Amino acid sequence: MPFVLRRLLAVVPTVLVVATATFLALQVVPGDVATIMLGVDARPDELSRLRRELGLDRPLVVRYVEWLGRLARVDLGTSVAYREPVTRLLAQRLPVTVSVAMAAMAVALGVALPVGIAAARRAWSALDLAALAGSQVGLAIPTFWLGILLLLGFAAAWPVFPLQGYAALARDPAQWLRHLALPALALGLERAAALTRLVRAAVLDELRRDYVRTARSKGLGEVTVLRRHVLRNALIPVLTVAGLQLGFLLGGTIVIEQVFGLPGLGRLLLQGIYARDLLIVQGAVLTIATMFTLLNLAVDLLYAAADPRITYD
Repeated sequence: MPFVLRRLLAVVPTVLVVATATFLALQVVPGDVATIMLGVDARPDELSRLRRELGLDRPLVVRYVEWLGRLARVDLGTSVAYREPVTRLLAQRLPVTVSVAMAAMAVALGVALPVGIAAARRAWSALDLAALAGSQVGLAIPTFWLGILLLLGFAAAWPVFPLQGYAALARDPAQWLRHLALPALALGLERAAALTRLVRAAVLDELRRDYVRTARSKGLGEVTVLRRHVLRNALIPVLTVAGLQLGFLLGGTIVIEQVFGLPGLGRLLLQGIYARDLLIVQGAVLTIATMFTLLNLAVDLLYAAADPRITYD
């Protein structure tokens, strides 16, 4: 069986475990779920109707089986706060969060790879020390604080970028980039700080190995040694960490979406918590966990692209 198919099949039980944990988490909420969602001022008929909709009048096992059946049909119920299907709300918000996370990771890798490689090639030089100091500062600055500074500098005092909001890529690519620029910088620079240290350490470790000295003794140029041999080995741990960080970005954009007024998945999750709309919370958590699992699969496949010696037969 091909590796990709095996890994895809392995995703199914993982998602099932996450889905079960998400379902059970809402079942053990103290108190009446219907009262929590509608509030103590809700009328008895409204509470009864919501209990019937959620299946609270049926045994737990029956509710679980019915919920899995609806999940297989991509039906996560109807939001109490928005009176819309949860899947529709998630589908509207997901592209925003994915756009922000991908743009932030592009910023992180765009900074970390060249700076980390240059710092490793000139270890303990002024450039290396500046890179280490810069990454330390980047790690120390909170993302929301950097986001506010960027808003004050490049949206308020010098209005180059929009202050709030989001533009769809299909509608206006230029506006899409303008709206994403500052959130991507705020999120990406923090990730770049950690990745720069990792790239530096991985490349430096490979540069000290015997095979590098052998390649140099054969007359290969420094760029060729770096491109053909060093990066091939050094990129494997970088890919692993970058994949995990992208997963954390997909689920961790709540604060930055609030700061920049982005209508993403994180903001929807926060609004669901504020509105006590447990179906939105359930759907958002399940979506984030599923994306994280699929992302790990993508990272596994990228290993072979980064190093052709890796096979999955």
